[in-house]
Amino acid sequence: MKKVFCLLFLTTTMFINAQTKIIAHRGFFQSNPPTSENSIQALENAQKLKVYGSEFDVHMTRDGELVIYHDEHHGKMEIAETNFSDLRKLKLSNGEQLPTLKDYLKQGKKDTSVKLIIEIKPTKSKERENEMVTKVLKTVKDLGLDHQSDYISFSLNICKEIKKQNSSAKVQYLEGNLSPKQIKEEGLDGLDYHYSVFQKNPTWISEANSLGLITNSWTVNDVKIYEELKNQGINFITTNIPDQLKDK
Repeated sequence: MKKVFCLLFLTTTMFINAQTKIIAHRGFFQSNPPTSENSIQALENAQKLKVYGSEFDVHMTRDGELVIYHDEHHGKMEIAETNFSDLRKLKLSNGEQLPTLKDYLKQGKKDTSVKLIIEIKPTKSKERENEMVTKVLKTVKDLGLDHQSDYISFSLNICKEIKKQNSSAKVQYLEGNLSPKQIKEEGLDGLDYHYSVFQKNPTWISEANSLGLITNSWTVNDVKIYEELKNQGINFITTNIPDQLKDK
């Protein structure tokens, strides 16, 4: 009986650990009341929701400040071509100031149970991308958040540069144009692709899992698609509706 109980406990534990985990896309901004995506409030909402992780986007201003925002333009200002002091004058829709990476990570540090999924946005040159990687990694390290932070990017150069500068960092590629085998050959840790990529390549999740790669999909806002990916054994789902999917 004791052996049966131990086996049942082990099987249950393995099942729980294998369950698909939820990542809030740009924080939990479709809250009640709603807030601005990529705002500190959106991150705090994700922390309160107790999801696995919260994803956010990093750009670098003309004068080298790392800021949290999705689009290349903040209002009519191109972030990469505008100084931080000018960008800061335009507030987010919820009234917050444009957050810096440092301020965002300080909020993230308040709840170590929520993983910080840092998307470093591609920019105009490899040199500038490499500078961004160096600054992001230093900021994360200075705040003692290495073990709480994972990285994603559409830029293969950024992904490889992160691994070059910090081989222990977990890095996933977003673009969707590399097979699991190619991801493994590039020395990356996983693939984080739009769900349509996995629909066109139905064996990729199982192939990636067999190679020991992390599997994630964005932006899954449909319960049916979530269930399809979950049944294929995907590790993570990134979604705008984390409150609706986290208990599915």
